Amino acid sequence: MKLSKFKFKLPEELIAQYPAYNRDESRLMVIDRKTGSHEHKLFKELPSYFEEKDVFIFNDTRVFPARLYGNKEKTGAQIEVFLLRELNEELRLWDVLVDPARKIRIGNKLYFGEDDSMVAEVIDNTTSRGRTLRFLYDGNHEDFKKALYALGETPLPRSIKRPVEAEDEDRFQTIFARNEGAVVAPGAGLHFSRELMKRLEIKGVDFAYITLHAGLGNFREIDVEDLTKHKMDSEQMFIDEKAVNMVNNAKDNGYRICAVGTTVMRSIESSVGAAGHLKSFNGWTNKFIFPPYEFNVANSMISNFHTPLSTLLMMVASFGGYDLIMDAYEVAIKEKYRFGVYGDAMLII
Repeated sequence: MKLSKFKFKLPEELIAQYPAYNRDESRLMVIDRKTGSHEHKLFKELPSYFEEKDVFIFNDTRVFPARLYGNKEKTGAQIEVFLLRELNEELRLWDVLVDPARKIRIGNKLYFGEDDSMVAEVIDNTTSRGRTLRFLYDGNHEDFKKALYALGETPLPRSIKRPVEAEDEDRFQTIFARNEGAVVAPGAGLHFSRELMKRLEIKGVDFAYITLHAGLGNFREIDVEDLTKHKMDSEQMFIDEKAVNMVNNAKDNGYRICAVGTTVMRSIESSVGAAGHLKSFNGWTNKFIFPPYEFNVANSMISNFHTPLSTLLMMVASFGGYDLIMDAYEVAIKEKYRFGVYGDAMLII
């Protein structure tokens, strides 16, 4: 499978800049793999496709305010610092991206906050844009994290070309987010409102939760035509026994298992045992799913509409079937569906 097979023309105005007014009132395209048909619905109509004892698998990762703006010592030049992950709690070491990278060298100090209340020192160059920063802070770790996050803003993706607004803090987060560590929100999960979850619960649908801390690797451009040569960035993930038992029981009894989003699908396909059963997991995954691929666990999937040439689109095309999904994307553009993390959704059954 070649990269160029996932190229299509996406009008700029179809990339959603704001979420739907109500979470569950995005549009929903329903794709039936058996018949090849598609229907146009609202997301809040989702329960009509599921029955008692079916299982939804959600990613409960929590996005933290990862984008900071600091000033370089002496010159005062503004530097964007994007926090990726904490490397060492005791030493206050963080893996970050800096922009513009050419101005930042080992030994430089960066100052954050109106009164320069937070200082960081560059101690390592990891990639052309990546750095390791050591934050100089005297208090305990909890106070440090509070102070650091107070300086940060919601890390909206670059495709959202507007300043961060107050509502983004809430809307760029699923209602079930609890395990902090992501810099990208699991887009498919953003459509679930408390009312919708309650309706599914009343219907007898079960909810399993896994954690995958989504990173920027999802949006890194692929620079090889042969997809077998692309390497995904590693992401940390956790699957506990409770989720494993719920999913495997549904699988053994022939119920519908719905992966809510590409992060969930990557997670469950990264931890599969005998007979396609899910296994518990605590570690990292760099699994890259593109067509053709045989899925083991989920038999339905919810996903947003993704940009051309993205790994997210490749995974959806693997699950739905390349021709069916690319045709559906043509329909989505014609029908003016909204793309991106704040956009509309697709259910594949």
